[in-house]
Amino acid sequence: MTLPFPKELEEPVLEIARRARDAGGRAYLVGGAVRDMLRGAPSKDADIEVFGLFPGALRRAVPFECDECGASFGVLKLKHLDIDVSLPRRESKTAAGHRGFDVAADPCLSVAEAASRRDFTVNAIYFDPLESALEDPYGGAADLEKGVLRHVSEKFREDPLRVLRGMQFAARFSLSPAPETVAICRTMDTEGLACERMMEEWSKLVLRGVEIGRGLEFLRDAGWTRHFPELDALRGCRQDPEWHPEGDVWNHTLLAMDAFAAARTGDRAEDLVVGLAVLCHDFGKPATTFSDPVSKRIKSPGHDDAGVAPALSFLRRLTNEEAILKAVPPLVRCHMRPFAMWRDKAGDAAVRRLANEVGRIDRLVRVAAADDAGRLFDRGGDSPELAWLLEKAKKLEIAASAPKPVLLGRHLIEMGLKPSPEFGKWLKACFEAQLDGAFSTLDGAKAYFKAKFA
Repeated sequence: MTLPFPKELEEPVLEIARRARDAGGRAYLVGGAVRDMLRGAPSKDADIEVFGLFPGALRRAVPFECDECGASFGVLKLKHLDIDVSLPRRESKTAAGHRGFDVAADPCLSVAEAASRRDFTVNAIYFDPLESALEDPYGGAADLEKGVLRHVSEKFREDPLRVLRGMQFAARFSLSPAPETVAICRTMDTEGLACERMMEEWSKLVLRGVEIGRGLEFLRDAGWTRHFPELDALRGCRQDPEWHPEGDVWNHTLLAMDAFAAARTGDRAEDLVVGLAVLCHDFGKPATTFSDPVSKRIKSPGHDDAGVAPALSFLRRLTNEEAILKAVPPLVRCHMRPFAMWRDKAGDAAVRRLANEVGRIDRLVRVAAADDAGRLFDRGGDSPELAWLLEKAKKLEIAASAPKPVLLGRHLIEMGLKPSPEFGKWLKACFEAQLDGAFSTLDGAKAYFKAKFA
C-alpha cells in the first residue's frame, strides 16, 4: 500500500518505524492516516502508535525535536512536523465529560486492546508501514468499504464528544451509521461538554463535510438535536409547498447546507461564517409560521428578523469568538434581501446600506445562493438576481467589505474645528449622506460638511 503522505512526512514516518523496530518495538500508523490511505486520499498528518517500548525508549527512538509535555505517559508531538507518536494507552472513566479519564501508557497491550478505546471502527485500523500489513481487529476496512459508521466497543459511551464526531464523520466520508451505533448514541448526554470542543466538531462539519445533510441526519437519529433546540424546532415546521417542494424547514436546511458544501471557496474564515449563516438562516420560521386562512398559504412573515435571536443563542453555546458572533446574525437577518432588491431594482444607495449592514455582500450572496438551491427548483444555472447584486457591489467597491466613512474626526480637526460632543452627530450624518451617494471623495465630504454644518 502507498502511504498517503507528502514526502516531507513519509520519510520521518518510516524513520521512526525503523528505529522503533531496531529498539525492539513495532510502530503502527493508526486513525485518520490509515482511513485516508484506504480511501485513496492524501493525509496531512500522522498518528503513530508504538508497541513494546516504554517511554524512555520511545523518546530515544524518535530522532526529531519534540514537544515532550506528554512524554512521561508516552505521547510525543513532533515540532515542525504534523506527527504524533504515542504508546498504547489504557483509559478509565473517572468523571463526566470529554476529559474525565485517567490515562496510563501500557506498551504491553495488544493491538485489539489498544483499538478498543477508539471511537469508530474506521478509525481503529492499524498499519505497519515497514511490513505493509494491516491489523484490523474490529473490521474497520470492511465498514469503510461498505460506507458504515460503527462504534468500536461499549467504551464509546464514555466520551460524549464522539456523537458530534460521528456527525462530522458521516458528512465528510458519506457514512451511514449502524443501528447499534445510533442506539448507543441515544443513551448518551452532553455531560457538560466544553463549548470549544463542540465547536471544533461543528467546524469540521461545516468546513469539511461533503454531505452535511447526512451529518445532521445522524445528529437527529442519535437524538442529539434535543441539545440544539434551535435546530430541533426546524423539524416538522411546514413551508408552502409551492415555494418549498422539498418539505419542512429541516429538509430545506439540509439541502441548503449541501449546496453550500458544494460551493465552498477554501477560505476557512469565510466558509465558516457563511456556512454557519446558512445553517441558521431559517431559525426564525418556527416562531413565525402560520397557515393564512384567507390565502390558504403557509407563511412565515418576519422570520428573517426573528431568526437573529435563536441564531445567537445557538452560536453562543458553541463559541465566544467575536468575529463569528458579529458576522453571522446580519446574514441571517438579511438573507432574503438580495432577491427583494433585484425585484425592486434597488439603486446604489440601497446596495451601500445593505453592505454596511451585513459587512460583505459577497457573503450574503453565497448565503442566498445556498438558500435558493435548498428549494429543489431547477433554475438552470446561477441566479441572475444574485449575479446582478454582486456585480453592482463590485462596481461600488463594496463586494468584500462594508463602506468605510470618508470623513473622520481628524479631518474635522484639520479643518480647524475643536473636538466636541457634536463630532459624533456630524460624522454620522455625513456617513449617511455618503451611503446615499452625496459624495465619494474626501474633498466632496469636506464640501458637504461645510455646506451642512459649518
